[in-house]
Amino acid sequence: MTTATAGTYTPKPGAAPLPRMIATQAVLETKMLLRNGEQLLLTVVIPTLLLVLFSAVDIVDTGSGKAVDFLAPGILALAVMSTAFTGQAIATGFERRYGVLKRLAASPLPRWGLMAAKTASVLVTEILQVILLTVIALSLGWSPHGNPLAVLLLLVLGTAAFSGLGLLMAGTLKAEATLAAANLVFLLLLVGGGVIVPLDKFPSGAQDVLGLLPISALSDGLRDVLQHGAGMPWRDLGILAVWAVVGLAAAGKFFRWE
Repeated sequence: MTTATAGTYTPKPGAAPLPRMIATQAVLETKMLLRNGEQLLLTVVIPTLLLVLFSAVDIVDTGSGKAVDFLAPGILALAVMSTAFTGQAIATGFERRYGVLKRLAASPLPRWGLMAAKTASVLVTEILQVILLTVIALSLGWSPHGNPLAVLLLLVLGTAAFSGLGLLMAGTLKAEATLAAANLVFLLLLVGGGVIVPLDKFPSGAQDVLGLLPISALSDGLRDVLQHGAGMPWRDLGILAVWAVVGLAAAGKFFRWE
């Protein structure tokens, strides 16, 4: 019988490597997001139903050409907002209320690592959304074209902008207030953000204001590229960049973990 050498079974306490901790937390965040019925409704079901319904039924005047060519970019923007802003704000708000964030903040995973894991979860969910909505839109006759790099930049900056705003809301309001406010903002931006109703249907004064919203910049930028084949939509990218910087900076400054 072999005798174990000294130290063979000695515990070796310590934190796992940071990348592994972030990856593990990101997987957990993604599973929780996809298992949540309300968030799944916001992130997958509602955008899909809106795309199919308004493409099949002539309810809103979307201008010349096929309705799906106008609607698909806007629905992609809506999907980004539903995941990065609405879903993340609600989930993080209730995690804060139940003390989950407080306990995680005391773990070896640093706070910025937790936010990185949440961001990775959002990106994974958005990739699944984009794939699903693209397949559905193509089956409805969508004919996208344009610069893929411009589309990627718009989606990334849009995600950053909405993530910052969602975390700011979740970190400053009570969970119930976050739930109500996030859903209200979702509905208001769905109607007034150029997702389904073109901005030129609004009064000229309102168009100037609505055009500065992140959802308007994202939907218009995606539409310019995917529907009209435009180059880099610098104005829309600039608007999203400003929202991203302001939102993330404000979230970092005012976010309360308890």
